[in-house]
Amino acid sequence: MSEVKALQLPEMGDLVSQIQFDTDHGKIWMNEQRMLLIHSAVMGSLRKELIDTLGKERAKGFLMRFGYQSGLKDAETACKVRPNLSQDEAFLAGPQLHALKGMVKVEPVTLEFDLEQGKFAAEFNWRDSYEVEIHIPEYGLSDEPICWELIGYASGYTTYYMGKKMIFRETQCAGMGHDHCHIVGKPAEEWPDREELERYLLPDPIIEQLFALQAEVSTLKESFRSPEEEEDLLFNSVGQSGAFKNVCQLIRKASKSKVTVLLQGETGVGKEIVARGLHQSSDRADKPFVAVNCACIPPDLIEAELFGVEKGAYTGASQDRVGKFERAHGGTIFLDEVIELSPRAQATLLRVLQEGELERVGDTRTRRIDVRVVAAANEDLEQAVNEGRFRADLFYRLNVYPVHIPPLRQRIEDIPLLIEHFLQKYHALYNKRTTGVTDKAMQALMNYKWPGNIRELENMIERGVILADNNQAIELHSLFPSLAEPSHPLNVINRSGMLTESQDDIPPADKTMLLDDMLNEEFSIEQLENDLIRKAMDKADGNVSQAARLLGLTRPALAYRLKKLDEAG
Repeated sequence: MSEVKALQLPEMGDLVSQIQFDTDHGKIWMNEQRMLLIHSAVMGSLRKELIDTLGKERAKGFLMRFGYQSGLKDAETACKVRPNLSQDEAFLAGPQLHALKGMVKVEPVTLEFDLEQGKFAAEFNWRDSYEVEIHIPEYGLSDEPICWELIGYASGYTTYYMGKKMIFRETQCAGMGHDHCHIVGKPAEEWPDREELERYLLPDPIIEQLFALQAEVSTLKESFRSPEEEEDLLFNSVGQSGAFKNVCQLIRKASKSKVTVLLQGETGVGKEIVARGLHQSSDRADKPFVAVNCACIPPDLIEAELFGVEKGAYTGASQDRVGKFERAHGGTIFLDEVIELSPRAQATLLRVLQEGELERVGDTRTRRIDVRVVAAANEDLEQAVNEGRFRADLFYRLNVYPVHIPPLRQRIEDIPLLIEHFLQKYHALYNKRTTGVTDKAMQALMNYKWPGNIRELENMIERGVILADNNQAIELHSLFPSLAEPSHPLNVINRSGMLTESQDDIPPADKTMLLDDMLNEEFSIEQLENDLIRKAMDKADGNVSQAARLLGLTRPALAYRLKKLDEAG
């Protein structure tokens, strides 16, 4: 048994000698452990973000566990560095390492312990805690102790050293206005509120709670559909092109069976909306429709997310969780970006398709499942099979009923109908009314190549509705704000200096030379716009209205730009 009052810390030369700076390889070593030098202000930023995003209690637990693990590592190092010193001198390497790292100045008050019998009692004073320094400027004085990481460190270090669970707590804290911090440590079982103290050192079940909340939100969304979502379902009747009608015919036929459907097409063509249309027109319409973007789920969680998980299946699985397939029982599940499924998830999905059954992660029980699967991919799955990135047998099972959704540039005649559809949607959403798009804007929309397909068109119309004044038409510049885009349908100056109605009027070779000439000089988008305005004013003999028509602008819009030009000199 060792009992020491007002103990002086031993020399720490043996600890300092363990620090090595390997600058050639960008590493710092403490004995055989790699260390880091981190600004205390950065730790302050991390602390603030944790508190602001997770809340004070969760942030406290996170930092205590962070410190606890650091204490365990340092205790391992201390035992190697001081194997032959007295018990108290060896133990006091922990407080010294705390100081050596610049975290806090430690003053031992009492120290009493017996390794053989597992008895321990200690008190320390802390001065100049770095946690106090970074906490007070952000939050002011606290009504409870705030040296969370330091307390976690002391608990972890002592737990390793004693071989049993030890817990420290602050009885006073400079963060509360005290002159200094004071901590007391003893075995966990000797604290009357042990369960409450240990709770902060246990893994946080936040991920399980988030999954549970996501499941609840999804359930609510399935039982309640907003007017905007109802409008989206009308997409299936918006179109008159042959390519679109062919898709509609295929979907209508598929809706009368439970066949697995594979939707293929570029990003933004509306695969999820087509899948919803298939579900709504089938006899499963009154059952759940569950949409999953496989690319948004981490590979190590994809199986649990899709097929469910049993309590205790892995660390942190604190409760049973129903997977997406079980939630879609009787209805339809839409698997977007199916190519992103992990190999294990692909194998499980194949079993679900073939046998109509699944097992939750960590479970041995087989569950029957009745779900129509609609899969989607924006790249060639057959090529992915040839490259070894996707199972061939799963591809053939999904490819029973393939439907290719054409890109918007192949169904140009549908653009006016889609524009009207989205105008109605966003008129209702933003409680305003426009008179549609100007003729020049419509011409530009019809000539645009649409790399983002229907999603891009919808985003443009939403932007136009926001920017347009009430009861006014949506103008070209509201839809295409950047003059620098090569696909921009505004007029440009051709090589002869004349305005043309469209870039398409310029021969491809001349257009390339023009762009090269512009970008080889000190190019400025602002200067290009100014030059266009001056050229238009010259061509219109100073008539602002005529120049505005040449530029595809309203007279007020051009007048505003001319005023800016005059102010700039």
